[in-house]
Amino acid sequence: MPAVKHLYLGGYGPAVVLIDEALQPRARAPFPRASFLALHPTQPVLYAVGETDEGVVAAFDRDGLTPTGERSSGGSVACHLAVHPSGDVLAVANYGDGTASLHLLDERGHFTGEPILLPHTGSGPVSDRQQNPRAHQVVFEGDVLHVSDLGTDEIRRYSLSGEPLGFVRLAPGLGPRHFAFDGAHWHVAGELDNSVTSYDASWQPVARADASATAGSFPSHLEVRDGLVYVANRGPDTISVLRAGNLEKVAEVPCGGAWPRHFALADDRLLVANQNSGEVVGFILKDGVPQPDGLVISLESPACVLPA
Repeated sequence: MPAVKHLYLGGYGPAVVLIDEALQPRARAPFPRASFLALHPTQPVLYAVGETDEGVVAAFDRDGLTPTGERSSGGSVACHLAVHPSGDVLAVANYGDGTASLHLLDERGHFTGEPILLPHTGSGPVSDRQQNPRAHQVVFEGDVLHVSDLGTDEIRRYSLSGEPLGFVRLAPGLGPRHFAFDGAHWHVAGELDNSVTSYDASWQPVARADASATAGSFPSHLEVRDGLVYVANRGPDTISVLRAGNLEKVAEVPCGGAWPRHFALADDRLLVANQNSGEVVGFILKDGVPQPDGLVISLESPACVLPA
């Protein structure tokens, strides 16, 4: 089995966990429903959102997971966060009420000042999922913050100071969840219509494909690397691999568990957080296609896996 670097694991259990090279827990920080994690680009700080009704975001020392700060996420049911490459600002997506927020960071990576709140209005055609805005992922591209809104079928865009820069309207009922930019195309996972859609740099659609060949799929996380788009499919419990550009299907393989909520690409490995079966499962990439490598790490309801 290939060696595993340090991993930070979050999920719907009671703690954030640091796993060492021997696949043993090295540190643990009590923090419930830590559904997404991010690292500061230069400082030894790990951030986590707490997916609770009130919404919280917290900071920890990355080596021992000692808490260094906690505050409101600015909305309800915080589900994603990202740090700008400068290390000066952190963004949070709040699924419950659709409010995104910006949090200034000092030179140590600690919270400073008051959050900048980015509320939104609107709805979509899927009555039981799109009653109101549902901010689901925050992505920095240059100095523009992009926010996928599953509830309004939009990509919302803001400056680093919170100024609205216009919204991209996607197909009604698509339900954009996670998305990625490869320098030429944006690739968006549609949670509500089992889709992957590619757009050019100006957000004009160029290709669409089913995320899974199986009906009843709810795509979750999406990443793009080396000309390939990877997407996790909850329901059929698979990882799909498509070619960036035309979205030709390369492979669709079992995820090794149930309900793959998130995955990470690390060197020649793919690590999947299988929420309902309670494990992180490892794969080796052969010509870009995931193949099981025997790695299994047990964790209550894992939702995020973050290689150090």
